Amino acid sequence: MQSKLSIDEFRTRLRNNTEIGSLKVKLSSFRVFPIFRGTKLFYGWFDDTSFRLTTNSENSPTIFIVKGTYRSINNVLEVDYTIESNSKFQSLWVRFAPLMGIVAINIIFLFFARGLRRATSIVNLFLLIMIFYSRWVAERRRKKLEQKFVRIFEIK
Repeated sequence: MQSKLSIDEFRTRLRNNTEIGSLKVKLSSFRVFPIFRGTKLFYGWFDDTSFRLTTNSENSPTIFIVKGTYRSINNVLEVDYTIESNSKFQSLWVRFAPLMGIVAINIIFLFFARGLRRATSIVNLFLLIMIFYSRWVAERRRKKLEQKFVRIFEIK
């Protein structure tokens, strides 16, 4: 994709909007006092040809990262990026943890609570709603990350 910016403006915006740090630390619980740091929109790292960014928010963490490269071809900035999950474990956990919860709850109700058939259907309905909600929230966060990136770096 192409950006309306020059390569120097692109690097300046990267510098001004990115808090430098490791994405492995950002997406875990080891980052100390992130609230008192700057108010930059992205967190990650970049160099002269590539970048790896995620949102800089502790209130709404995301497992997605914007990963890509940029280069100037005939005075036109070409930006190639993808939005992907940071690790396979995180994406598998978001996908399959609610399903494993449904199976576990049904096994518990089947073997230990034989008289609670109504409770089983209510709990299953609640867990199904949670599955759809968690996937909807994850997809919404991915789209918001992409919209922020495209808006700030003026990508067409």
